[in-house]
Amino acid sequence: MKISTVFISLLMPAMVVAQSYQGMSEADMQNMMQQMQEAQACMQGIDQSRLEAFELQARKTESEIKSLCASGKRDAAQQEAMAFAREIKSDPDIQKMLGCGEKMRGMMPAMPYLDQVNASGESGGHVCD
Repeated sequence: MKISTVFISLLMPAMVVAQSYQGMSEADMQNMMQQMQEAQACMQGIDQSRLEAFELQARKTESEIKSLCASGKRDAAQQEAMAFAREIKSDPDIQKMLGCGEKMRGMMPAMPYLDQVNASGESGGHVCD
């Protein structure tokens, strides 16, 4: 429930901007509201406690990676980021959340290191850069 509330609160500023945009019709606003409701319903099917655990793990991992980068251990930092990215990409709850977010592209919170691993499992860049 907490994640759903956060998700909706992230969408509210977009609605305010959309409302103040004079080129948006009433039908566009209704469509946007429907997409938000669909995304919220989709998010309700996700195990919130697992997402909260991933959030804590992501913060810990980010801190470890920053520390490794700061101490010049670039290879270890990259390996840590890659391992975490693989773990996230293979988790069904994360996959479902990303699927829910497709409806509201650009409104989802960033998932650290998720884009570090491409489809073939290779790195797209260095995490310390």
